[in-house]
Amino acid sequence: MKMIIHDLDQQEYAAWVEAPQEDVTVISDNGTIRHCTGCFGCWIRTPGVCVLKDGYHNMGELLSKCDELTVISKCVYGSYSPFILNVLNRSISYVLPYFVTKNGETHHRKRYDHQFVLSVHFYGEDLTEAEMETARTLVAANSMNLYSIGNTVYFHNSLQAVKEVLA
Repeated sequence: MKMIIHDLDQQEYAAWVEAPQEDVTVISDNGTIRHCTGCFGCWIRTPGVCVLKDGYHNMGELLSKCDELTVISKCVYGSYSPFILNVLNRSISYVLPYFVTKNGETHHRKRYDHQFVLSVHFYGEDLTEAEMETARTLVAANSMNLYSIGNTVYFHNSLQAVKEVLA
């Protein structure tokens, strides 16, 4: 399964896609997402599933089923847009609360015996080199924490440029 997480207006994204694609899960902002409260319920009370039932409670499970994850986000000071960051925070159930040392760093253990390819498309006008470097570093850290098979980061000056690449 391919999964796309984006921060575009739903109508705008729908205009990009000519027809719904089979085996593609699209995560977008429907206005109901709640912020992770840091309760660790997804680790302790309902392992693998967030206790906040807002339609984004199964992000960890969805990640465990995707082979390719594409993120489309406005670049905000070298990070993701608030919606994308919220979705990633809600995906913490993808890993276990226990730790492992990798390359001298502490990371969470895998919950699933699964890996996916990660690509991130940042868009925004006048991105500075410092913002782009921060974004690359952030995506690399996310890739390590989510056990993805590498990562690729793209920068685009406009949404139209993103569309042209992904179409």
